[in-house]
Amino acid sequence: MTVKQTAIAAALGAGKILRDGVGSVEHDDIEKKNPFDYVTKIDTKSEQHIINLISAQFPDHEILAEESGASPQKNGNRWIIDPLDGTTNFIHSYPQVAVSIAFEVNAEIMMGVVYDPFRDELFVAEKGNGAYCNGKKISVSHRSDLSQCLIATGFPFKNRDLLSLYWQVLSEIFMHVSGIRRTGSAALDLAHIACGRFDGFWELKLSPWDVAAGSLLISESGGKITDFENQSNHIWSGDVIATNSLIHNFILSSVQKVFSCNP
Repeated sequence: MTVKQTAIAAALGAGKILRDGVGSVEHDDIEKKNPFDYVTKIDTKSEQHIINLISAQFPDHEILAEESGASPQKNGNRWIIDPLDGTTNFIHSYPQVAVSIAFEVNAEIMMGVVYDPFRDELFVAEKGNGAYCNGKKISVSHRSDLSQCLIATGFPFKNRDLLSLYWQVLSEIFMHVSGIRRTGSAALDLAHIACGRFDGFWELKLSPWDVAAGSLLISESGGKITDFENQSNHIWSGDVIATNSLIHNFILSSVQKVFSCNP
């Protein structure tokens, strides 16, 4: 199989594991990695499925995964995977979760796949070849009137010391837009910007596996994604602003009003 075929097969297989496992997680199946950060047996099972499939096809590729960490660096080819983005949602049988798989070559994301197993929506982006949902080409929205824009975000549950700063940004953006949503899956939020459902997104301190695949969906669908300094270090800094590009400066300036004064 090609890289694209492998990524899609891995995402679909992992998605089936999530569908089959929803509602089956008991208290004893939940492990707390850190405060407000959980892993279940389904996360582990999904991740192992993805790793096994990738390793069988590309044994010399590195894999960076949420639950098992990084395999040794062998060459410039690396997979960045999140087997279950939205674990807290999943624990509560709230069907807003995703499988996220990215492939990079020499630190450049070349392939991104985000799969929503409960809507059966497969988002795929290839560097230079556009972004698609279930085989249909997708594009970011064309809304520039802030009063018509729907924005997604994520609360800093794992970094509660940043909560007061986060509220300042939220208050600034809230006063100008049509609505703000917090869904609990950053990978799906990025996919939903790529297909025009959301117009913008910001979140603090995400992990690379939350962002890597979705970042390519954004750029290949005509959007813009940066860190809080308007640079391209969003995957590794974890501070992410993603938009349809038309409202990027608004969200960026709203964030920078707060965080440029509070580094």
